[in-house]
Amino acid sequence: NLDVPFVVKTEYQVCSADDASGEVILLKEDGSTKEDLNLPTFVRIGEPTDDDKKVTDEILKGMEDGKNVSVIVQAACGEEKIVGTKITDN
Repeated sequence: NLDVPFVVKTEYQVCSADDASGEVILLKEDGSTKEDLNLPTFVRIGEPTDDDKKVTDEILKGMEDGKNVSVIVQAACGEEKIVGTKITDN
């Protein structure tokens, strides 16, 4: 018998993203901040994938261009990771 992981995707607005340290500050729906995630290229195990690099570039370029940047965070098995972006004009 195999357990199936419970996967949740949540969207957060990006307050700031630091290319040097990898730190990302996200805004939760209740107005508090979430500061426990890094840019997708800052991985603990292995090497970042092409998708990780693409998402990181989208986040940093959107922030640099003054756009509204939101990220999709996928959570499963006690781990969370930024897996996508939504970028809109102000």
